[in-house]
Amino acid sequence: MSDICIFAGQGAQFPGMGRDLAGRDPDAAALFERADKALGFDISSLCFNGPAEALVKSDVCQPATFLVSYAAWTLLRKNAPNARFAAAAGLSLGEWTALCAAGVLDFESTLKVLSARGRFMQEACEAEPSGMIAIVGASPQQLSAICEKTGCTVANVNSSAQQVLSGSKDAIAAAAAVAKELGVKRAIPLATAGAFHSRFMAPAREKLAPVLDGIAFSAPSMPVLSNVTGKPHPDDPSAIKAAMLEQVTGTTNWAADVETAKAMGCGRFVEFGPGKVLSGLVKKIDPALETLNVQDCATLDAAVAALG
Repeated sequence: MSDICIFAGQGAQFPGMGRDLAGRDPDAAALFERADKALGFDISSLCFNGPAEALVKSDVCQPATFLVSYAAWTLLRKNAPNARFAAAAGLSLGEWTALCAAGVLDFESTLKVLSARGRFMQEACEAEPSGMIAIVGASPQQLSAICEKTGCTVANVNSSAQQVLSGSKDAIAAAAAVAKELGVKRAIPLATAGAFHSRFMAPAREKLAPVLDGIAFSAPSMPVLSNVTGKPHPDDPSAIKAAMLEQVTGTTNWAADVETAKAMGCGRFVEFGPGKVLSGLVKKIDPALETLNVQDCATLDAAVAALG
């Protein structure tokens, strides 16, 4: 059985994240200091102290979640040097963390990309009112009917039983009503700034392209699974950039990533970063899979003991 490292996405953040990691280890503290310098503001304080209203903004949330996730990854590698990972993956912004962990781009460059990505996505949200809704327990036919009747599109495939749709505010309201009419188990409007991973993010994708053109990418040191294709990224840096631009407006298929990891022989998923969202989704996809989470000193110690 092989292990795969997976990295948290937007929405997992909370005030206080990363504080004990930075307090315990100088290597983690140094990462937070480097992030403050690279971004030009005190992102460390926002991670450690909040407020939640500031931390939830995409231009802060995305680099902040990456920062805590990468700090957890760095300390795990330091304290369990014999741990080996067959692949890496992440959800949405977490895919960027996976690319950084695989050496595709460096720490400061990833901060730069995610700060810009978050800012551009926030601008797109503010330009046109939109939203997202989680659909739980729908059949493929029911999901297709909801999209056809409302104009919503599939933004996230989290598992066979849970998908997230994006659309205009009116379309999201309509999707909730149609789901109820069709007898779908649950339809839950999400508290997001807008319709991520949809056509509404096209302006953000367009603005992000020149930012990526200015960043040096390398071939990954281990396979990194793509949210868009559900398969490992190729070694070609230009192809990786193109896929990550596609990810801004395209569907993220976490379920496909998990199935690909299983086919690669991965039976244990080690999640880095705040919360346990991805671990929960992995278990929903296949309860037989093992999960670990590394987000603070207690979970770091448990993971080190498990991974040796």
